[in-house]
Amino acid sequence: MAGDPDEPPELDVPVGMFEDIEDLKAQVAKLATQLNALAAADSPEPDEASALDDDTAGGGDDGEGDEDAWQFPPFILLLDPPLYDDELRALIEWVEGVLVPGYLAEPSADARWCHMWFEHPVAVARLHACWLAWQELTDPATCGYTGPSVWHRDHLDPCIRELRSPSGPFTGCTKGEHQIGHRLPGIVPSAWNRWDG
Repeated sequence: MAGDPDEPPELDVPVGMFEDIEDLKAQVAKLATQLNALAAADSPEPDEASALDDDTAGGGDDGEGDEDAWQFPPFILLLDPPLYDDELRALIEWVEGVLVPGYLAEPSADARWCHMWFEHPVAVARLHACWLAWQELTDPATCGYTGPSVWHRDHLDPCIRELRSPSGPFTGCTKGEHQIGHRLPGIVPSAWNRWDG
């Protein structure tokens, strides 16, 4: 029966809309998870709750309590040792295990790559930003089905283009040979103990 209220109506929906709906479902699920986590935390007193609402709306800028609320890894260049060293080790593991074998072809004069990339602060900064985006955009729970495409287009391609360009940080490096003459003065030759005196 066409008028049966228990029977769902037949709709003519474009195929692409289903992907959009799945992306929205993933975003709603992520927001619901965050909301549940916030609700499970110790609920503040009523006066504190209104103060938190003011801070969220931009009313507070004293920065107190921001450290407790921070849940994502900060940008690597803002870290001090030993946090910097730990983050760099994890970044090296991702670059050498995922990025280099999967995305970087043989280096050439027009597409340079330095095997000591972690000694180039610009490369570390760009690759870390690309890695943070990869962590978010390859998780279907946070990005739906379009995340990997967005990561390639908006993060990987520009990052690699800048790093491998003839004027990029690997300009003085050649295949198998790392040049340190083009680095900024005062940087210790090893990224593993760059903060040691």
